[in-house]
Amino acid sequence: MQLGEEPPIDRRALSVAPKSESRPVTAALPAPPEFGEALPLSPAPEVLRFLARRRSASALTLTEPAPSAEELGQLLRLATRAPDHGKLSPWRFVILEGAAKARFAAKLEALAQGRGDAQAAAKLGKLKVPPLAVAVIASPKPESHIPAWEQELSAGAVCTTFLYAALAMGYGANWITDWYAYDREANAILGLQPHERVAAFMLIGTPREPPLERERPQLAALVSRWEG
Repeated sequence: MQLGEEPPIDRRALSVAPKSESRPVTAALPAPPEFGEALPLSPAPEVLRFLARRRSASALTLTEPAPSAEELGQLLRLATRAPDHGKLSPWRFVILEGAAKARFAAKLEALAQGRGDAQAAAKLGKLKVPPLAVAVIASPKPESHIPAWEQELSAGAVCTTFLYAALAMGYGANWITDWYAYDREANAILGLQPHERVAAFMLIGTPREPPLERERPQLAALVSRWEG
């Protein structure tokens, strides 16, 4: 059978609690493997099918419900299985939801308005609308011999894994940064240390409408083969 001919995944078979067809499904994840446990590889065509049609949802379309506390815990657990040279865990997470998320957005809005920057204040809509945000913080370990660049790449891998896991769970998700990811005063509001940087604000919720496919790159212009 060709990959594109794989039958649709019955998400209900993965559910640990009954939900409606239109609601995200909490997957029954296997227990975390023990240290040193053998992890045999096997084909996973359903993962390839997911990746072939993966699409982030517009942040402004995301509404309730957001992942539950249990589901969020699963997403974080999956995200931390990203590549990490040196096993440093050079990243951390800041959860923004409910009233605390609204206060954070209000502080950013006050910061922008205090500078007379209405455009920056208007850009906060993507942060305000979704019910849940997870800030992924790149927190490199300066004492390590692993280059800081590789540690930051690991933070990016965490972001990608988190995004894919949220989408695979059935939620809409979007990875954004914008000005408040790079602004020093905004970073201080979020509680970052001087050596830390925001890798992403992961915005999660239930999309009001399905995302549309966007233009994708042509591989011919991006791939070369080294021949010496």
